[in-house]
Amino acid sequence: MIRVLVVDDSTFMRTALSSLLEEDPEIKVVGTAIDGKDALKKTAELDPDVMTLDMEMPRLDGLATLQELMKTTPIPVLMVSALTEAGAQSTFKALEYGALDFIPKTLSSDRAAFGEEMRHKVKAISRKKALVRLRFQRLKLHQGASTPQSSPTPSASSAGVAFTPTPCRGPRDLVVIGVSTGGPPAVQKILSALPGDLQACILIAQHMPQTFTGPFAKRLDSVCKISVSEAVDGDKYKKGHAYVCPGGKHIGLRMRGPLPEVAVTEEPRDALYKPSANVLMETAGKCMGARTLGVMLTGMGSDGCEGARTLKKSGGCLIAQSEATCVVYGMPKAVVDEGLANQILDIDDIARAIVAIVKG
Repeated sequence: MIRVLVVDDSTFMRTALSSLLEEDPEIKVVGTAIDGKDALKKTAELDPDVMTLDMEMPRLDGLATLQELMKTTPIPVLMVSALTEAGAQSTFKALEYGALDFIPKTLSSDRAAFGEEMRHKVKAISRKKALVRLRFQRLKLHQGASTPQSSPTPSASSAGVAFTPTPCRGPRDLVVIGVSTGGPPAVQKILSALPGDLQACILIAQHMPQTFTGPFAKRLDSVCKISVSEAVDGDKYKKGHAYVCPGGKHIGLRMRGPLPEVAVTEEPRDALYKPSANVLMETAGKCMGARTLGVMLTGMGSDGCEGARTLKKSGGCLIAQSEATCVVYGMPKAVVDEGLANQILDIDDIARAIVAIVKG
């Protein structure tokens, strides 16, 4: 049984979230809290497996609550975020401070879909409780309980995986990244470690609402040596630049005569995920083939696996993030299980590998 503490200053939201969560027999709401101070008190008393945390609350807001929680009783946290640019910026800060994932408030527009997504996310991050505590205990020892500025999952190798790495030789001048749950801190960690003169163009398919992708690209651009922008259809293929796909659309490549350009499209409209890592990996493989390095990061499900198959057949190579450093080992696991990954790497090692493979 997954024990959840629901934190929101709205009586309506506390009731609605609790009701939606308990539609799953594996989830039990063990308590609710009306603000941050109440949340910290009840976390100490109830020791829940997961907290859902509102951002805007009286007395102690979501960010301040999260910072204090991670110093005292760290547990997996799912942020419930407003669908605004300000909400997006606060959400990215929360993910840096230790929240494992977020869900935008879309309760009024599609209650059933919101509830299903929330239950999936709660169940996924609940498995990380022990690792969250271990990570923050280590940070306390080394930093005197200061606020963490990176993903809360520990960096450890994927011991016990029956896997034989194969060469991933360069040079290659296109990097395509597929990522979902737990992605923003992982993407930021990788891109911020890349040199500004990286001789490759980077395309990113991150499962994220439309109102969040623009602020996400701006945030990355502010902390990275490479330049980062939200992609627009027809953008030039530029080395040392990363493009984030707008939410609700797909990103990929197409050839304009002899030259590749960035494609941002609505099609396929029936794709389960928008953006789709499958579309990105497939179009990259067809257009650029052996010039492509694919990177599959943390995420639920298997989006990207079929596209990765096309990429590999075309001469591309693929890095999968290790299970130990994923928030959810779904998308990387799918490509590993299908024998499509050349390497399995911890998140801390991926930027270094990208630089080496791009250089050749």
